[in-house]
Amino acid sequence: MNEEDRIDRPHGRDAAVRHPRAPSVRDNRRHQWEKDRARAPLTERAGTGATERDTGLESQDLVFHATYREVKAPGDLADAFGVQDRTVLVERTYRTRCAGESAPFGLVTSYLVRDMIAANPDLLDETKEPWPGGTQNQLHTVGIEVDRVEERVTARAPTPEEARELDLPAGTPVILLRKTSYDIDGRAVNIADVTLPGDRTELLFTTRLERW
Repeated sequence: MNEEDRIDRPHGRDAAVRHPRAPSVRDNRRHQWEKDRARAPLTERAGTGATERDTGLESQDLVFHATYREVKAPGDLADAFGVQDRTVLVERTYRTRCAGESAPFGLVTSYLVRDMIAANPDLLDETKEPWPGGTQNQLHTVGIEVDRVEERVTARAPTPEEARELDLPAGTPVILLRKTSYDIDGRAVNIADVTLPGDRTELLFTTRLERW
């Protein structure tokens, strides 16, 4: 988040008065919604995004910030991507918040294998964010189709830094979500670690069953 976007507010035990925060409902049907939009015209993709879908807010209600950097894959990420240790990754850090609030909806760090996406230089450029159509459209521009998305969810107490950035009341846990997207060849093509505030995030899972 840019320094000019920061608003100093009390948090944790020192917060005397708290106003209701904009809630977020993360529904797993969002992945098909994102895939359907990946090949849509630019005007449709630019009209709204996943955060608007999850929160019901409009684009003008949101403040978005993205930062990119190249990193060497540590062992756990190398294993998850099926690449060698220290393979170059593009690490993308995202923060999106309601314009009237100081804390983001979550702390998002997303990883792509640089060699997989280097054919499109725009995918290495943080100034192209927010990208209309999100990561699935970005991957589509280099010929990658997402086949499935795996999400693992755990919870724990926040670190002091997480509690401060998410402006959490004392005793509030964080929800940890690791999202791994696989292409039609079974390769992991995007890994995202998302830290969500437990006091204002709902996870909704809808499972459609094939008919007999």
